Amino acid sequence: MSLSRREFVQALAVAGAAGLTLGRALDADAADEGAALYDLPSPFKGAGAVSLLHLTDCHAQLRPNRFREPSVNLGIGAMRDRWPHRVGMQALRAGGIAANGALAHAFTHLDFAAASRRYGKLGGFAHLATLIQRLKASRPGALLLDGGDSWQGSATSLWTQAADMVAAQLALGVDVATGHWEFTYGSERVKRIVDHDFKGRIEFVAQNIKTADFGDPVFEPCALREINGVPVAIIGQAFPYTPIANPRYFVADWTFGIQDEALQVLVDRLRAKQGAQVVVVLSHNGMDVDLKMASRVRGIDAILGGHTHDAVPVAVAVANGAGTTLVTNAGCNGKFIGVMDFRVADGRVAEHRYRLLPVFSNLLPPDPAMDALIASLRAPFETRLSEVLAVSDSLLYRRGNFDGSWDRLICDALREVQGADIAFSPGFRWGTTLLPGEAITREALMDQLAITYPNATLTEMTGATIKTVLEDVADNLFNPDPYYQQGGDMVRVGGLTYALSPDAAMGARIGDLRLRGKAVEADKTYKVAGWASVSEQARDASGGQPIWDVVETWLRHQSGRVAVRAPEPPTLHGVAGNAGLATP
Repeated sequence: MSLSRREFVQALAVAGAAGLTLGRALDADAADEGAALYDLPSPFKGAGAVSLLHLTDCHAQLRPNRFREPSVNLGIGAMRDRWPHRVGMQALRAGGIAANGALAHAFTHLDFAAASRRYGKLGGFAHLATLIQRLKASRPGALLLDGGDSWQGSATSLWTQAADMVAAQLALGVDVATGHWEFTYGSERVKRIVDHDFKGRIEFVAQNIKTADFGDPVFEPCALREINGVPVAIIGQAFPYTPIANPRYFVADWTFGIQDEALQVLVDRLRAKQGAQVVVVLSHNGMDVDLKMASRVRGIDAILGGHTHDAVPVAVAVANGAGTTLVTNAGCNGKFIGVMDFRVADGRVAEHRYRLLPVFSNLLPPDPAMDALIASLRAPFETRLSEVLAVSDSLLYRRGNFDGSWDRLICDALREVQGADIAFSPGFRWGTTLLPGEAITREALMDQLAITYPNATLTEMTGATIKTVLEDVADNLFNPDPYYQQGGDMVRVGGLTYALSPDAAMGARIGDLRLRGKAVEADKTYKVAGWASVSEQARDASGGQPIWDVVETWLRHQSGRVAVRAPEPPTLHGVAGNAGLATP
């Protein structure tokens, strides 16, 4: 049974720790409880006060939704037991968050189904709009920054080629943005939006994207704004491995990369020649990469990060040769808004305050204008979106280093519909969560599958090749140097079991591969089903069904209900006691 609003606020009061109290008062009348919870006035006033609001990785989720935080997010080498590689109780203890409350639900996977029923859904652009308006009212001149992955992740964003999300970003009042999955609509579509829809309203920035022929900037590298008399520079850092993690043909004429040497030159110029007193990087690197970048590039006050979907309740201070850089990551799916407040004195940041606010949609009334816009954007598609394909008997989620129950369902569908021995599904981090007993609608299914390169594939692979694929992905995820981590989580597998040693050397992490209990033979050929191949050959192959058709076909043969799908992670070695591995 769900809580009343008053009971909810009382639960939050119990949950709030000193550093994470979300409001000044929790004893307001019922009609004002939401306002009291989110009454977060700026700690700094007048000249020298700079506030930045940060939203990232919303993945086209315009309405409130559920998103289960990971129970496995392993840190390896120097990153072991450090943010963002803390889950469950380890995350709560490190963040000073009380267990068994609303904040614990927002920031962890713990008792997710029961807690989600109790506290409701989070996010939703109409509720975000209300919160952003409140925060801006107490922070004159505050900027709203969008860290990317806003145009992809829903059926409507795919079907409209991101037009719905562009309209929502404009209505939300985004000031500055960068990108990643945005680029999978192709360079022509991206430029059309940036040069026309965004023109004069949203600055799209990326210092690390150049033309492949002459190395010219494709986008402005940064935005310069004055806030309460303070010159502020917002530098864009798009996802550096876009042409590797996604098909290169979408951005064939552009180059990416981390490019921290070029970033250092830009930071120095902004401070010395253009008078910037606050320099912030709006990043889609992923938090591990941001932490390393913060240690290498001097003169950055904060990196507001995205890509890895990490809901980190604190700003991590990283020392470098010229001082300290704060690194944050603001979760995903519209669940959170990061609030960074600076006090600038004598031309530099003197103080800061940071909060990562969960967006509980049942405590924030929807903004009427945004609510109406979302309804109009969805209206042409409501019949298709709401069609029920089946009902799930288990919690369906995706996020985690190795496997999720949504991934298990997708892999089962791939193998059974395509007659494969083994299935591979990408380690995507996006995708909403369904509670046991909830309907799998077409919209819920497309939240897992909506991409511009959806073709399902069926390939013959030797056992040796299968091991090589798994080794390559494992190195991508667990390379001890963050600059060599190039994508999402571990590829999901169906029909195959294996062991993994994350701390082992490259090429030696994967072992004990078995198919139906029998050892996989290196020289034997197996049928492997997959989807979302980044190769041009897969794009051009005839006869490939889009993945949503494959899974819908499978769902329609389940007699209306999908039995419990339990994740099947690999057998892990050498990770005992790791803060990124939840204990029972």
